[in-house]
Amino acid sequence: MTNSTDMLLLVLMTLFGSAGGALLKLFSSTRKLKWAAFGLAAYGAGALLNIYLLSVLPYTLVVPANALTFVWAMVLAKWIFGEQIKGLRWAGVAFIMGGLILLTMN
Repeated sequence: MTNSTDMLLLVLMTLFGSAGGALLKLFSSTRKLKWAAFGLAAYGAGALLNIYLLSVLPYTLVVPANALTFVWAMVLAKWIFGEQIKGLRWAGVAFIMGGLILLTMN
């Protein structure tokens, strides 16, 4: 049985993973080392949460839930980098979210 704290940590794990990638992309365009440091720290926090969650939640929930990282990536790409997200990509987000809802239902 999963509790709400573990589910929140699962969401945070994916957010940290996606934020790490976005921050490293920011570093690649600005060459400011602080973005690389924050990016690596975010990736590290996500990895530590992943290790913890694998010890308390089913593998069949934690690993597929990493798909939420792609949703965060779309949001961060739009918000931080001003990228345009077209219809089919939003449809992909809807499919990912639908799949995650099905995975978490018991």
